[in-house]
Amino acid sequence: MSRPPTVHDTTVLARLRFKHLQLLDILGRTHNLRIAAEQMHMTQPAATKILSDIETMLGAPLFERLPRDMRPTDLGALSLRYASRAVADLGKFVSEFSMLKNGGYGHLAIGAITASTAQVVTAAIKEIQQQRPALIVRLIEQSSDQLALWLEEKKLDLMVGRLTEARQQILFDVEDLSAEPVWVVVGRHHPLLKCANLEIADLGSWSWILYPPATAIRHLFDETFAATGLLAPVGIVETPSIFSTLELLQSTDMISLQPRAAVEKYVANGLLGQLVVPIHRTMSNYGIITRKNEIPSHATQEFIALLRASAARHGHHHAHSADRPGAQPVTAGTAHRPD
Repeated sequence: MSRPPTVHDTTVLARLRFKHLQLLDILGRTHNLRIAAEQMHMTQPAATKILSDIETMLGAPLFERLPRDMRPTDLGALSLRYASRAVADLGKFVSEFSMLKNGGYGHLAIGAITASTAQVVTAAIKEIQQQRPALIVRLIEQSSDQLALWLEEKKLDLMVGRLTEARQQILFDVEDLSAEPVWVVVGRHHPLLKCANLEIADLGSWSWILYPPATAIRHLFDETFAATGLLAPVGIVETPSIFSTLELLQSTDMISLQPRAAVEKYVANGLLGQLVVPIHRTMSNYGIITRKNEIPSHATQEFIALLRASAARHGHHHAHSADRPGAQPVTAGTAHRPD
């Protein structure tokens, strides 16, 4: 339970103005009072006075004044985070209000990891566009660690991914959506496609294309290699982009560990080959992540319902994807698929 506001809290809330939050938000991004004053269309002395008023109101310095910079104190960093969220929230309100007032359907900002966008998220977007043709949908594909930051800053309405830090458990609600099997993939020309009974240990001397270190699939890769007693490969390209990975795999002899949903169509179409290597570890399910104690917009609620339905459909599809008529994926080895 949250504590009731004290007399001092109430006084701060009564005196706090949007221009105070706006100045803190800009200072948080620029660390420069002159630039902040310019962006707010005021003089630097006026901006200095507003910052002084804020610090007097809160009873604590928010910045260390350095010769070329303004460095936030710990209390300053806390204030900047909340100011940024408040400004983003109010901006979103004004935008949605104006859109609905003029007969529109508003905006929906979705963050998603690669595996989910391949099928589940894109299918849900297709359906909500049919239901709300005027809705403006913004889809941002990134790794979960970055998406969680944007969700916390209210730059996203929801994300489809995973929590990456313990502290996020008090910030967000998570609803499991789908498992994420992985495949080891290569260009269709790769020499290892001619080899049978491959093991992870056989792949250590090749260069790899991997997701960034903070991602779940990278943790899975590191743990899988560590379990073999081998050092991780030396030649590594790190990228969350499936398109860059696809280009590199087709033009080099590199190997990549990828979500099955992101690459199975390329394997089925003969653009990539799958190395059937036993991987005995699995990743946690990815899910729908929203901010706690916040009622989502109608569009967000509708989209969440569509995501659930889409995940249920594609989960069933995955169970039978190996039996698709006409699909002749390029594979090597005889071990079970790493699902």
